[in-house]
Amino acid sequence: MGNLYEKYVWEVPVRATHWVNFLAIITLSVTGIFIGSPKTLALSTSQYAMGWVRFVHFVAAYAFAISVMGRVYWSFVGNKYASWQEFFPIVTAEGRRRMLDTFRYYTFMSKKAPHTVGHNALAGAAYSVVFLLYLVMILTGFALYSERAPHSVMHMAFGWLLTLFSNQDIRLTHHMIMWFLIAFAIHHIYSAWLMDVKERGGVMSSIFGGYKAVRERE
Repeated sequence: MGNLYEKYVWEVPVRATHWVNFLAIITLSVTGIFIGSPKTLALSTSQYAMGWVRFVHFVAAYAFAISVMGRVYWSFVGNKYASWQEFFPIVTAEGRRRMLDTFRYYTFMSKKAPHTVGHNALAGAAYSVVFLLYLVMILTGFALYSERAPHSVMHMAFGWLLTLFSNQDIRLTHHMIMWFLIAFAIHHIYSAWLMDVKERGGVMSSIFGGYKAVRERE
C-alpha cells in the first residue's frame, strides 16, 4: 500500500479562487433573492436600502467574474492538479475508467473508494459543467447590468445578449442557474466530506492548506 506522506496539491491561486467563489456565490444568492423578490427594509427612500443591496450584489459579481477568469487562466499555467485537462477526463480511456470507478462507488455498486491525488474523475467532469454555468451566470448578469447605460462599454460587451433574448428570459436563466449552483454546493460539500472520511487524505483540510495525504506509490 505504501506509507502516507503530505503532498502539495492545491496551489494558492486554486485555493484563493475557491474561497472567493464560495463567498461571492453566497453574497450573490442572498442579495439576488432579495432583488428578485424585494421586501421593505427601509422607512424612507433616503435610506437607499435597495441601492445598497444592488451595490453589494454588483461588487460580489465583479469579484466572482475576476475569480473565475483567474481560475481559468491558472488552469493553463498551474500544476497538473489545476490543469484544464483534469476537467475533461472523458476524452481518454483511462479517464473514462476512473469516472466509472467513482460512479460505481457513489452509487453503492462498489465498496472501494477510488483514491486520487487531485480531483476524482467524476468531480472533474462535473466542474467543467459548473464552470460553464459560471460563464452563463456572468454573461447574463452583466447583460442585465448593462441595461442601465445603453451606450457604455459594458453594454457594447454584453448588450448583444439583449438582442437575442428578452429581458425576462435572461433574468429567468440567471435566477435558475443560481439554484443549480446552490444544489451543486450542497452536493459538493457532502461528497468532499464523504471522500475525506473514506480516503483519509485530508480533502477538506487541503482546500485550506493545500496539502493532501497520499501514499508513496501515488
